[in-house]
Amino acid sequence: MAVFAGQGDADRSMRLLWRAPGGGSGPGLSVDAIVDAAVEVADRDGMAALSMRAVGERLGRSAMALYTHVPSKAELLDLMCDRVLGELPSDYPVDGGWRAALRAWAGDVRECYLAHPWVLQVSQARPVLGPNEFAMVEALLRILRSTGLGLSVLPGVVGAVVQFVRGAAGVIAEARRAARETGMTDEEWWFSRAGVFDEVAPDFAERFPLSAWLGAEEPPPVEGDECVPYLERDAVRNFVTGLEVLLDGVEAAVARARGE
Repeated sequence: MAVFAGQGDADRSMRLLWRAPGGGSGPGLSVDAIVDAAVEVADRDGMAALSMRAVGERLGRSAMALYTHVPSKAELLDLMCDRVLGELPSDYPVDGGWRAALRAWAGDVRECYLAHPWVLQVSQARPVLGPNEFAMVEALLRILRSTGLGLSVLPGVVGAVVQFVRGAAGVIAEARRAARETGMTDEEWWFSRAGVFDEVAPDFAERFPLSAWLGAEEPPPVEGDECVPYLERDAVRNFVTGLEVLLDGVEAAVARARGE
């Protein structure tokens, strides 16, 4: 279930995000300490466990002690989302080419999401509008601006890249959750259904020849794959392949813009 950011008091939220006067104050605690504790709660126990009470307990304080700094969980969520994005590098040099820089950006953003998978539950329908959120996009824009793409194309490319990386991270995060929350490994789940599938769909290859062809051969092994459950392994491979295809599309757009 999606959680929406930007649901708290607009004035307080924006002042807290940008550390402007009037954001939050009070003795004995800081906004940063509260946000850090909240991120730790969500990282460890998930979004469902996040509450002002849980954050207060982690800090050895009551929930009421937090409210003079952060007015509610809604504002806290905005601060948490922006805080974790602050872990990303602010710049990606394009000395080695824009493709290499964009691969690095995409990989870092994906790993940030996977380090804090609860962020993927926060809908992008309402952006946080915090400084670190803008810094993440600014870093991507600097990479893409070096290609020479203009305003007629650039916004769509930015949206496609951001949505691709977030979506890919979501698939990997769900693959990791599957075994933990269902109590079955990927292999156990498939083996429990493989025999039955052959019985109920003995003509599968005739009915769906392309699907059968696609799954007929295992992809070439990659070093380290043997330690990763196969659903996650496939998701990672799809990320790598999909990103290269997306970059090929950007390169084609760059060539068209140059009249090549």
